[in-house]
Amino acid sequence: MDFATLIGLVVGIGVVIGAILVGSGLDLFLNLPGFLIVVGGTLAATFVKFPLQNVFSAFKIGASTALKNVHEDPRGLIEVSLELAEMARKNGLLALEGTEVSNPFFKRGVKLCVDGHPLEVVQNALVRDMELSIHRHEEGAHIFKAIGDSAPAFGMIGTLVGLVQMLANMSNPQSIGPAMAVALLTTLYGAVIANLVALPIADKLESKTAEERLTKELILESVTQIHARQSPMILADILEGFLPENQRSRSADDEDEDYE
Repeated sequence: MDFATLIGLVVGIGVVIGAILVGSGLDLFLNLPGFLIVVGGTLAATFVKFPLQNVFSAFKIGASTALKNVHEDPRGLIEVSLELAEMARKNGLLALEGTEVSNPFFKRGVKLCVDGHPLEVVQNALVRDMELSIHRHEEGAHIFKAIGDSAPAFGMIGTLVGLVQMLANMSNPQSIGPAMAVALLTTLYGAVIANLVALPIADKLESKTAEERLTKELILESVTQIHARQSPMILADILEGFLPENQRSRSADDEDEDYE
């Protein structure tokens, strides 16, 4: 569970509801026709912009990314890589058969090496897998950004519809105030949906996509060097470059300083 997402949603919704309750009742801010205009219009515009299958896939990816905290430890991946490199260097690539690798992407790379495929075939297969996965996440972020753009627009459309209805009944001045309040609610709905749900999920998808890309590039480099039966000591120096400076080992930092 990604508690940051849960906390953000709870706090955001709580702040909005709390501000409403301080000045009035919650029922004053409930308007079903306005809500349907915003939600229905936003979904309709999204279906026009993107294929139906991609939209539902984006909803699934967005919910999974927002609520699940799937995180690979780069340091742990490097340690696994060094163990596999040591085995491959001493006993050959066939010695890696049956080794336990928890990361599915890494596991596939090791299997391709064990099966005896040339390095070019292994790299092409892993790169294609990585790019397709990244593309799905990027498309999901793009769809949620489109939702974030459409929701306020349809909120404004709902407001305009309400204003037209209000102006058509100007014969009763006492109804102008309540009708104006109802008209403005659709703008509120659109702003909340965009800024509390759609755009934050799009940003989180982009952030986790960048993290996933870096992790898979580390694994790709590891598999490449393992296939070449690279020395674990040299492999460690290569993979250290994928870590932030504050997480690198002291020896790697010393070597960088010596090089400078």
